[in-house]
Amino acid sequence: MAAYHIPVLLHESVDALCVKAGGTYVDATYGGGSHTREILNRLPKGRLLAFDRDADATVNRIDDWRLTFIENNFRYIRSLLRYEGVEQVDGILADLGVSSHQFDTPERGFSFRFEAALDMRMNRQSDLTAAHIVNTYSEARLQTIFKRYGEVVNAPKVARCVAERRQKQPIETVGALVDALRPCVLRQAEHKYLAKVFQALRMEVNEELPALEQLLIQSLKLLKPGGRLAVITYHSLEDRIVKNFMRTGNVEGIVTKDFFGQEQTPFTVITKKAIVPKEEEIRKNTRARSAKLRVAMVHD
Repeated sequence: MAAYHIPVLLHESVDALCVKAGGTYVDATYGGGSHTREILNRLPKGRLLAFDRDADATVNRIDDWRLTFIENNFRYIRSLLRYEGVEQVDGILADLGVSSHQFDTPERGFSFRFEAALDMRMNRQSDLTAAHIVNTYSEARLQTIFKRYGEVVNAPKVARCVAERRQKQPIETVGALVDALRPCVLRQAEHKYLAKVFQALRMEVNEELPALEQLLIQSLKLLKPGGRLAVITYHSLEDRIVKNFMRTGNVEGIVTKDFFGQEQTPFTVITKKAIVPKEEEIRKNTRARSAKLRVAMVHD
């Protein structure tokens, strides 16, 4: 399981749930199962439901009577939990982003380090691939994706380079995309630049932000009074949404006030400042360096 994915902020995130015996919990991002196993270690009785839309994660499935594994997108969490007979839970944990396995498996197409088909699907049953996006989306739509999801500084130029290259030949592989981007790449930070472009495409392929927003919105209906929501993010777009939601109870971050001008929110924010990995963890796992853990509790 460690080879599949090295967990980030493992103990800090599970500590944040304040797992109680007999409780019901959700691991919204199963992956290698490390967070799930740690929750089970603290759950002598009760129930844990784990989600993952990547079929590869099923090889890590833990055989435990307390665990229900759901091979599906956490954006449908409420209806899928209802199907399992669960209306409310004591805690929800989500470790967002891409697993080490997905990054390090060349044929998945998540990384610019390997030559492969431009895929990037977390759920390989989905029809939308990165190749489809770069070859069919309008130049204006590509620009929006690169700017919004990758925060690419020269997004218009990137979109133009892609549009011009695909007129000559379809961009079907990682290598073809990297080659198309060469006129745009900021040479002093090539790897960081390419990472932003690939991140933008991956987020569009997997509809990551809409899925996150749906998870957060539905968590309000699912969490019991006193229930905990713990989310680990890896870039500013995710973190901003989570921070806004925990502060205001909506993904837009719009503050509502009562008649007396007091701010209204369904949560008590536990982490006034995000918890980040210690230097020792970052040394062991460089992918942890951008992680931020935020935690909130539903008002009693």
